[in-house]
Amino acid sequence: MSQNQSKGTVCVQGGWSPKNGEPRVLPIYQSTTFKYETSEQMGRLFDLEESGYFYTRLANPTNDAVAAKICALEGGAAAMLTSSGQAANMYAILNICSQGDHVVSAATIYGGTSNLFTVTLKRFGIDFTLVDPDAPEEELAKAFRPNTKALFAETIANPALVVLDIEKFARLAESHGVPLIVDNTFATPINCRPFEWGAHIVTHSTTKYMDGHALTVGGCIVDSGNFDWNKYADKYPGLTKPDESYHGIVYTEKFGKGAYINKATAQLMRDMGSIQSPQNAFLLNIGLETLHLRMACHCENAKKVAEYLNGREDVDWVCYPGLEGDKYYDLAQKYMPGGTCGVISFGLKGGRAAAGKFMDRLKLAAIVTHVADARTSVLHPASHTHRQLSDEQLVEAGVNPAMIRLSVGIEAVEDIIADLKQALA
Repeated sequence: MSQNQSKGTVCVQGGWSPKNGEPRVLPIYQSTTFKYETSEQMGRLFDLEESGYFYTRLANPTNDAVAAKICALEGGAAAMLTSSGQAANMYAILNICSQGDHVVSAATIYGGTSNLFTVTLKRFGIDFTLVDPDAPEEELAKAFRPNTKALFAETIANPALVVLDIEKFARLAESHGVPLIVDNTFATPINCRPFEWGAHIVTHSTTKYMDGHALTVGGCIVDSGNFDWNKYADKYPGLTKPDESYHGIVYTEKFGKGAYINKATAQLMRDMGSIQSPQNAFLLNIGLETLHLRMACHCENAKKVAEYLNGREDVDWVCYPGLEGDKYYDLAQKYMPGGTCGVISFGLKGGRAAAGKFMDRLKLAAIVTHVADARTSVLHPASHTHRQLSDEQLVEAGVNPAMIRLSVGIEAVEDIIADLKQALA
């Protein structure tokens, strides 16, 4: 697609350019394997001497087309799909970190990612320091160590709705010689492109707004190609030194700006296999075709709902970055002036007990362990997604124990408000 094309055009047509007589719609290449005429041809693929398809665990034409579309939306150099957002974040870290390494991460990240980092990857020997993303730069700088390999955060934290000061985090990453990895799931590239503010790598749970219909679990990693791995060659030997499992190939020499994604595919996907199925990638692509339309509707509806809740006496507090007066309103206007997301968090004056009673009375909005799809849904993080955390840990993660997470859908906004009104009554 042309660099000058709008995001809406890329959503609809990006990634797949059929030739004469080929299908207009991206096909599902529902095959585990691909045929070649000679053994030598296959051998060159295994040596990474040629690009092509030979086994879907490593690459598939459907997946590659969808990854290319997301890459174009983010303005990146290369991208890969994964089986889930969790897999995307795991691969993003494991691609440059190993036993004995350290990562600095915002404490306000999604509870599942926090657990992945501080429990599971800790067992791998990778240490994480969680920091308050709102802290001053000089305070955040103290978290870095000589063995720090990455800085991680979310553009809009799930569910705390903390808006990241991307430029501040980019300065920290640059001054410590590490890449800034940003999970852009909630904002999506429609509302924010972190690479334009200095981020180096972006991840997504495509399960959310990108799919948009709660049909498929998936993830994506996009690399900007802008981090100079060779400048810190000793810190990132996996990219800058020979890989003996591929006959001594050096990824930065062989693939240039595509080094990071090619290594993640050739090594991690080969060995761990968290591939997105072609069927899921096909469905994800259908969701992407309307992403630009849906995000506008989600944001418009959410703002009206936030304003309604903010005006009620029985609502204790409302958090929505698109709401004037919100703590993160100014940052949201800077980084995502066209809108933030469709997720609101709020608390009732009755606290934690009132949250459950309110949610049980909702009729249009469903209680589900999901967020960011076409249908309005609701969740109580302290009882559900963050259930494993103590009240103290909840507060550290930016989650008030009374918090209700409301994912505003694209239904008629007057019907969404009517449902909230009758449940609150």
